[in-house]
Amino acid sequence: MKVLITGASSGIGLSCAELFLKNGHEVIGFDREKAVLEKENYTHYTVDIRDEASYPDVSEIEVLVNCAGVQNEDDIDVNLKGTINITEKYGITPSIKSIVMIGSSSGHTGAEFPEYAASKGGVLAYTKNVALRVARFGATCNSLDFGGVLTPINIPVTENEELFGEIMSMTPLKRWMSPEEAAEWIYFMAAVNRFCTGQNILIDGGEAGNCKFVWPEE
Repeated sequence: MKVLITGASSGIGLSCAELFLKNGHEVIGFDREKAVLEKENYTHYTVDIRDEASYPDVSEIEVLVNCAGVQNEDDIDVNLKGTINITEKYGITPSIKSIVMIGSSSGHTGAEFPEYAASKGGVLAYTKNVALRVARFGATCNSLDFGGVLTPINIPVTENEELFGEIMSMTPLKRWMSPEEAAEWIYFMAAVNRFCTGQNILIDGGEAGNCKFVWPEE
């Protein structure tokens, strides 16, 4: 299949591109950074998804994976508006078979920086909107809403023993995902799944559900 992955030069996007290539697919990568991969069947475009005028003329996309994301003052412009603009241009087409959005557990819980949580909450709602519109093509659209993933963006906590210990105390599985593990989820939803659509799938090691029932002891 012809696969477009945004954020393809690092983190989840890079691992995702590698997995699709390993499984014999043609991959087109978008990223603000230069290409990290130099492999057969991989084409890279240096693209800032905030700038619609920079979008290249790429057609007949069958799988779209929206991995590009930030955690700074550009949260709304990149995580939400960028995802919308990329999807409207490359995903709402008769050739599309599946679209995967990268949401976040914060879109469910709100436990992040305000604009980041808002941007990811918007992605969750937009996923349902897109699923309804691409169904006429027989295509699916879902968001995978990860909790902690061991990517460079999370170094401020993963390399701080005290803070990471606090996070682990709230995470029943006592670990975070690797980017490769996240890519496996993406691959399944994009290349294997054909019936689940319009869903926001929370994958966080049980952190969001770790609620303690408080009641007087008998």
